[in-house]
Amino acid sequence: MGKVIKMMAELVNLGHDMIQLILSIIGVQVSDKSLHFIIFGIIGMIMFLIVDITFKWISKWSITAISFIYTFTFLAIFALSVEIQQKITGRGNMEFNDIVAGILGFVTLFGAYAFVRLCIVFGKKAYYKRKNIDSNK
Repeated sequence: MGKVIKMMAELVNLGHDMIQLILSIIGVQVSDKSLHFIIFGIIGMIMFLIVDITFKWISKWSITAISFIYTFTFLAIFALSVEIQQKITGRGNMEFNDIVAGILGFVTLFGAYAFVRLCIVFGKKAYYKRKNIDSNK
C-alpha cells in the first residue's frame, strides 16, 4: 500500500512539474497556490458536470442508487485515510487488502439490504395484484 501511495505521489509530482514547465514555456508564471486553484477548479468542474449528468440520469430510476454511490465513495476515502493513519502512527498495518475488506463488508451488507427491500417491494406488488384480482370476482 505504501508503494501505491508513493507511486501516486510521484505521478502527481510529475504532472505538477509538467504543467509548470508548459506554463513557463508559454511565458506564464504562477505560484503553487495559483496552480492548485486552477487545476482543482478545472478537475472539480469536469467531475461535477460528469457526476451531475450521471446522477440526474440515475435519479430517474432510484435515489437509492445515488445514496449507494455516495456512501461507497465516502467509505473508500475513509478506508484509505484509516490505512494512511495506521502508516503514520505505526498502529496497525497499512494494507490495500484492508481497504478492500472494509468496502466488501459494506457491499455485502448493502446486498442483503437490497435483497430484503426487493422482497418486500415484490411481495407488496404480488399482494395488491392478488387482492385486486380477488375483489374483481
